[in-house]
Amino acid sequence: MTKISQLALGLLFSCTGISAYGQTPNWAQNIAPIIYTNCGGCHIPGALSSANFVGFANTKSYGIQIKNRTQDRSMPPWPANPEYKRYAHEKILSGNEIKMIADWVDNGMPAGDTSKAPMAPTLQKGSTMVNPSLSLKMPNYTATTTDDEYRCFVMPTGLTTDQYLTQIEVIPGNLKAVHHVLVFHDTSSIPSNLDKADSNPGYLNFGGTGSNTSVLIGVWVPGQESFVMPTGAGIKIEKKGYIIFQVHYPKGLVAQLDSSKVFLKLSPGPLREVFISAPISHGATLTNGPLYIPANTTKTFYSNYNVPTNVSVFAVAPHMHLIGKSIKAYGVLGTDTTPYVEIPNWDFHWQRTYVFPKIQKIPVGTKIKGEGFYDNTADNDENPSSPPKNVSVGERTTDEMMLIYFWYMIYQAGDENVIIDTSSQKKLEVTASIKSAFNGIAKVYPNPAGEQITLNLGTDQSPIEFIGVYSTDGREITALKDLNTLHAFDISALSQGMYFLRMRTAKQNYSCRFIKE
Repeated sequence: MTKISQLALGLLFSCTGISAYGQTPNWAQNIAPIIYTNCGGCHIPGALSSANFVGFANTKSYGIQIKNRTQDRSMPPWPANPEYKRYAHEKILSGNEIKMIADWVDNGMPAGDTSKAPMAPTLQKGSTMVNPSLSLKMPNYTATTTDDEYRCFVMPTGLTTDQYLTQIEVIPGNLKAVHHVLVFHDTSSIPSNLDKADSNPGYLNFGGTGSNTSVLIGVWVPGQESFVMPTGAGIKIEKKGYIIFQVHYPKGLVAQLDSSKVFLKLSPGPLREVFISAPISHGATLTNGPLYIPANTTKTFYSNYNVPTNVSVFAVAPHMHLIGKSIKAYGVLGTDTTPYVEIPNWDFHWQRTYVFPKIQKIPVGTKIKGEGFYDNTADNDENPSSPPKNVSVGERTTDEMMLIYFWYMIYQAGDENVIIDTSSQKKLEVTASIKSAFNGIAKVYPNPAGEQITLNLGTDQSPIEFIGVYSTDGREITALKDLNTLHAFDISALSQGMYFLRMRTAKQNYSCRFIKE
């Protein structure tokens, strides 16, 4: 090798600013398009998160956190495992996008030519639906919370005839206050009676509406667009019924006014009827029930359902409470296994409906199988009881559920060729370091804690590079410093409530929850 070629090779490997993209990624042309497309539902002025990613200066100030939370795939929040099943309109980053963000941060976060940056996202002020048939507004409610609050609001539809719901869109009245919304339809008087019994607008209820006849018809989470049924199909909405919002208001709100709305497009039909049911459930299809988890135990439950006729499925939505840790569903027909959904790290605070890119036929005779894992020990940082208490099925915070809803129609020839999402799917290209991130072995004690917590990283004795405390909605509260080599931290300044402790060492990223008493 000549001296000139040796010099060129040395320069190539010494220039840390050079990457696979041919040059160092910059904010304007490389990072802003990723952030605005995938994070614009939460990280804009007036939205749920206080972390503002609009503009170069704001994004740069959160650069390290953005790198860490995209590498561990906790942001953007997409709990479903994309290596198990892919969905329409996914809010996930490709492996290349994750690497680009990391390269940008590691190379000093250059701005680039800011005149070439895309237009920043703004708050949606109204419905995107063209000519909605019905619009309903919940009563004004001012949320002040010291803990997560789940409040139901009842709105009569005023329908005099049965209709078919073909499109639904929820518009939160206050993106700083509304974490997510579940939308139900009910023809019974139970929700309205519960509403009347509460002196405030709406009524408190965790997990559902408190009525067994309520039917889930929609879900809203930050970034969720209007939900459209397949062409020529709709959910039957019976006359003289009610639409019920269950709104999750996260803890820490002070006098936040909410007046959320729902827009519905209806058709008198006749349409193909869309049904929503839970073949995976804690009821009749549970094979090792009842759903009961004694204190200080973990347990996996199984559910089997034999499909009685050919059906066409286009969406799924899992549901558990706080003891739940993971849930999945798949179909078995002969020697063939078809995945439907897997949530490997269940988080009650990030629920959504997952839509398939194409309608999926489930043939008659298919066994739909479900698995749900529950942890009712002190090691489960989401456990609502300390010390743990026996847990069984119910609607309360301290109860549990195991449900996976399917949106389906009776099969017609050709359904499996109907495409719902025409966009191309992102390539995951997940690196080993990204796969291993946030392995969850970190422990803090005592938990709940008072003035101080101590962190145990097991065999990882490498130096801590970063550690911070975050609220349950992702806001960074403070960075921490070691009080001593035992990783003890002063938390006396924190108010009471639940927090995330996120940290990075030279070997690993970690995350765990703790409660400040």
